[in-house]
Amino acid sequence: MSDSRSVGDYGWSTRIPTEEAFLLAPLAQLLPSSAGPHGRLRLLDLGCGNGWLSGWLAARGFQVVGVDPSASGITEARRAHPELRFEPLAASPQLLHQLGEAPFDLVVSLEVVEHCYAPRDWAAAAFSALRPGGQLIVSTPYHGYLKNLALAGTGQLEAHFTALWDGGHIKFWSRRSLGQLLTEAGFEQLEFRGAGRLPWLWKSMVLGGCRG
Repeated sequence: MSDSRSVGDYGWSTRIPTEEAFLLAPLAQLLPSSAGPHGRLRLLDLGCGNGWLSGWLAARGFQVVGVDPSASGITEARRAHPELRFEPLAASPQLLHQLGEAPFDLVVSLEVVEHCYAPRDWAAAAFSALRPGGQLIVSTPYHGYLKNLALAGTGQLEAHFTALWDGGHIKFWSRRSLGQLLTEAGFEQLEFRGAGRLPWLWKSMVLGGCRG
């Protein structure tokens, strides 16, 4: 999660969310090589949770910093990966200043934006944390006409909206609406990948974009 106005703490544990492993293949397709012209690329894991993704990215050679407003998530992340930097911070345009870091080469934010009360703050945080030409990769559950019809027709729409899940999904994004959010924030050259299940019934979507 990445918004300070959440309902309590997210309640992270050491559990690795293996149900999100389907995101790793499309993420890897969009990731550049970790070796840049001046050494290892620096990457911000925006909404790092318990650090499972940060560890996966670090193992691929990236120099990773993770942030999340969840105290339990940061505690578990620091315990699992003491060699990495994790800070209990929410997404805001002041994030880079709060971290005291130079702009990053990449920002990765998986399954986060759907939890944000103020998604434009999240997008501004990602944009301001990147150097010019830096890359954002984001994922969120996919919504489109055919999938919405399928959910309604099979009686799964109410469960899908997670109304009874404290800290659950509060925004539901289509390719168009998420693309508009990123474009408004200043991102360019957007790339789309579907993730999980069949085409147009994807479980999630992955978008990449560059800071202009």
